[in-house]
Amino acid sequence: MKNILVIYTGGTIGMVKDTKSGALRPFDMKKIYEVLPILRKLDCNIDTFQFDPIIDSSDMNAKVWLSLAKKIKQEYDNYDGFVILHGTDTMSYTASCLSFLLENLNKPVIITGSQLPLGMIRTDGRDNIISSIEIASNNSVLIPEVCIFFGNKLFRGNRTTKLNAEYFEAFYSGNYPSLAKVGINISYKQHLISSCQNKSLKVYDNLCQDVVIVKVCPTIQESFLSAIINIPNLKGIVLETYGSGNAPTNDYFLCSIEKAIKKGITVMNVTQCKAGSVEMGHYEASCGLMNLGVISGKDITTEAALTKMMFVLGNYKDKKEQIEKLKENLRGEISI
Repeated sequence: MKNILVIYTGGTIGMVKDTKSGALRPFDMKKIYEVLPILRKLDCNIDTFQFDPIIDSSDMNAKVWLSLAKKIKQEYDNYDGFVILHGTDTMSYTASCLSFLLENLNKPVIITGSQLPLGMIRTDGRDNIISSIEIASNNSVLIPEVCIFFGNKLFRGNRTTKLNAEYFEAFYSGNYPSLAKVGINISYKQHLISSCQNKSLKVYDNLCQDVVIVKVCPTIQESFLSAIINIPNLKGIVLETYGSGNAPTNDYFLCSIEKAIKKGITVMNVTQCKAGSVEMGHYEASCGLMNLGVISGKDITTEAALTKMMFVLGNYKDKKEQIEKLKENLRGEISI
């Protein structure tokens, strides 16, 4: 039997109704078999670990990501797979960051949550937990990746973004297909799943937090850009541009980006679109950025771009090596 560790960080999925007050409160994960007795029918042993205090996903940060990576490192040899229960708002950021922190991962790390609390009648949390644990404990298909399971689909975590705050199909992977789909049976797409590295797990313990996201919009002004570029100790900017990487061509915009790069700030260009890729030089509106040395994020998501930059700038000190790592496909986050 497989051994699975369920880690509860916080979020809607862990809420049940108090029988006396009727109010929603987090339940004790040690009682997971009492809340979901059907789990006893799965061919695995389940242990739990609960963050204390639990964390709303809106408060997710680098410290928590490093704590999660450290916990997985500590328990890696004791378990065959990990399921992380997490709030939906920053789930894609967490999945992306963990994918970079956990190098040579040879066991499944599946992050899931819910749109409705576990204690509600129509909750999606029940199926999400059951399916995530079943996939993590599967004896025939190994998924050595950090994934998100939501809305009956398993996604590569660093390819996702939250798309909907209302429906159960809350997550979207515009540039990479789902890895599995759950219906009557679980249908795995093995050709899309990463292969095992047969190397020892390497867990990183550093992230650079001096990075920001700048969304290009028609009202963007020189004073706005100047204020960002002059943030003390700023190391990186994820620049969300239009379409295939297009941005304003006026002098003040390009001069501002040039000043940032000359100050040693790393700038990566990603598209605001939920699907598609940056192709700098394809249109004249992106040639200026390309000529300045802005790094193309290709088809990376904003969530993965931010956490990848945090990871690379935090663990590689040589500027040339940082640029090469940002261009490289490290964990399946960009298409080759």
